[in-house]
Amino acid sequence: MKVWIALLLAFSLSSMAQAEEDEEATEAAAPVVAYIGLMPALVGNFGAGPKLKFFKADISLRVTGTDVEALVKHHEPLIRNQLVMLFSQQTEATMNAPDAKETLRKEALKQVQDVLTQEEGKPLVEDLLFNNLIIQ
Repeated sequence: MKVWIALLLAFSLSSMAQAEEDEEATEAAAPVVAYIGLMPALVGNFGAGPKLKFFKADISLRVTGTDVEALVKHHEPLIRNQLVMLFSQQTEATMNAPDAKETLRKEALKQVQDVLTQEEGKPLVEDLLFNNLIIQ
């Protein structure tokens, strides 16, 4: 009887240890999603004519993996420059269109991915989000 209890106890302990190892392996294999905020906000002017129009954009970039996060942060000055240039090329008509925000978001994501593909060989950024976009 004592042998039976000892075997049962040993089996349950090894099962618990295996379950903990499996859980740790799953956590280690799960990709880490990070949001990189481009701080400070992008501010500039756009459009032509006698009266300048201004924009202020709070942007976050979604990436997966800490190594990718470090690469994107390394290239942040280039990314910021590309985005400021994109915003400054907009016209009043394009910014006032009904779907302007979504169109601009998609184009900004494409620009960021193009820059990172040129620099790193991969787009790295999965999505671009406007936390706040003000047009005046």
